[in-house]
Amino acid sequence: MTVQRSLISGANKLLHLQTTTSSSTTTTNPWNFRLRELAKQCQYTQALTLYLQMLRSGSTQNAFTFPFLLKSCAALSLPIYGAQLHCHVIKTGCEPDPFVQTSLISMYCKCSFIEYARKVFDENGESRKLTICYNALISGYTLNSRIYDGVLLFRKMREVGVSVDSVTMLGLVPVCKLPVHLSLGMCLHGCCVKVGLDSNLSVSNCLLTMYVKCGSVAYARELFNAMPAKGLITWNAMISGYAQNGHACHVLDLYHEMELTGIHPDPVTFLGVLSSCAYIGAHKVGCEIEQQIQCRGFGSNPFLSNALIYMYARCGNLGKARAIFDHMPEKSVISWTAIIGGYGMHGHGEIAVKLFDEMIGIGIKPDKAVFVSVLSACSHAGLTDKGLDYFDAIERIYGLQPGLDHYSCVVDLLGRAGRLKEAKELIESMKVKPDAPVWGALLGACKIHKNVELAELAFNQVIELEPTNIGYYVLLSNIYCEAQNLEGVLKVRVMMRKRKLKKEPGYSYVEYNGRVHLFLAGDRTHPQAKEIYRMLDELENLVKELVETYKNDQERRNEELLSGMGVHSEKLAIAFGLLNTRLGTEIVVIKNLRICENCHLFIKLVSKVVDRQFVVRDATRFHHFRNGTCSCKDFW
Repeated sequence: MTVQRSLISGANKLLHLQTTTSSSTTTTNPWNFRLRELAKQCQYTQALTLYLQMLRSGSTQNAFTFPFLLKSCAALSLPIYGAQLHCHVIKTGCEPDPFVQTSLISMYCKCSFIEYARKVFDENGESRKLTICYNALISGYTLNSRIYDGVLLFRKMREVGVSVDSVTMLGLVPVCKLPVHLSLGMCLHGCCVKVGLDSNLSVSNCLLTMYVKCGSVAYARELFNAMPAKGLITWNAMISGYAQNGHACHVLDLYHEMELTGIHPDPVTFLGVLSSCAYIGAHKVGCEIEQQIQCRGFGSNPFLSNALIYMYARCGNLGKARAIFDHMPEKSVISWTAIIGGYGMHGHGEIAVKLFDEMIGIGIKPDKAVFVSVLSACSHAGLTDKGLDYFDAIERIYGLQPGLDHYSCVVDLLGRAGRLKEAKELIESMKVKPDAPVWGALLGACKIHKNVELAELAFNQVIELEPTNIGYYVLLSNIYCEAQNLEGVLKVRVMMRKRKLKKEPGYSYVEYNGRVHLFLAGDRTHPQAKEIYRMLDELENLVKELVETYKNDQERRNEELLSGMGVHSEKLAIAFGLLNTRLGTEIVVIKNLRICENCHLFIKLVSKVVDRQFVVRDATRFHHFRNGTCSCKDFW
């Protein structure tokens, strides 16, 4: 059945409005002009209404009339109206027009009627000779994630000798957005070079974005460096690519390089830079970016305000995050999620809960993301019953389906409270298959409560899902070690050796004078290394005098050195901070791994000895050390 036959039944009502007379004194061109202007201004409903007036007036449509109307139907996702217009196209004899053909194909694609779009393409012999028709259908296949069909059509296009232009590549390259698509993306890059499109700035930007999405940041940077001209979009694509792939330091370097070239940043630029500041705890840089945002007139941008809240919270400045939140004239659920998550990661669960309830009270409907934030806050603060009430409300009150992140939070919530049996039963009752973080939460709880048997069960499940995640092996090894089960420790090490797994090196960041100083475990490359280790020796001598339980720390340190692991990075960062800051200055350290018990105890004692406050952000939360105590209450 042809497209026109399958759709003609829905067109009668509108067809009755059409007159076949051509005796009207009203010409078509003024109507087309008005339709074009309405479509150009995105006033799509008004464009369709005007078309009805045009029909009633007796004016005759032509090939210039339909593209604007079909565009309006696509934008409003009105396939039935689009089908009725298709009937008008057929009746008026405008179907062969290439622009009408392209508009029909695009309309059906954007309304997810991809098969009808293909029929329009196949049923007109001229379509198969025109680049613009191929481009429309290729873009439609990409829009509907029909990768294979899009590539096949591209191959056919090349085989029959239809010329490829920049629009073709801009329509097809975006289909490559996962690591498994990298080979295809590189082939398309080769095609661009072959037909001379690699010098086109839009195509180069598209290829750069493709490499970033496929996880090949090195190829993206190579392409970026080779581009003779770089616009703002180019810089934004590279900055966002580094940010999305966790290369925060490269983001900051690239941003400074961009400033030197005279390219002015826009909100997209700032979003990438702020996310990187949050990632590495670059507080001072984040403050400078906030000033630039204000100077460039972007201060009222809600996306940037949300990013600033998140950045300041992640950099340890919760007061500033709250001030920005409070000054926002309109707060979306994303804004509430950012501030609730900030209080949660700092261990202020009671405030996070209060904010969540306030959000509900003013009529903002929670989404899945904000529930993850409040559940995590309850977990860190030990608010078990409150957290369980929220989990129950997700589906019962708000009609949302709990996701894996919610289950992971609740398993952690129950596990931290020592309710390991309930946590296990929750996993077994899940409506979706548990993923690695869910079982990992149970494994972490087993370490806290020293339950070796359940830890083994959780470990066997989690390595089935993530066999190369070194953190789970280290966690089980530590559980065996605390239980003095040397056989178990050796078993884990043998598994790691067989799978050629190595422990991720620990590192910590400290920001000082606008620069981020990186320390690795056992690091001696820093220019102040001698002074840092001398300070560390002094601190260890002081804390040994303070508490008897710390008397064997030097022996432990020697063992670390002998094993090649060296002094843990957070200790070096603390020593560096004390060397370079004035008395009373708060020192913020960002660590990539969970802080160990030894270093946690060390920093607590140092905070008492030197009368300073330390803020350490590890892989799970913030720790505020002051006067010999920690905000986590030794429960993390």
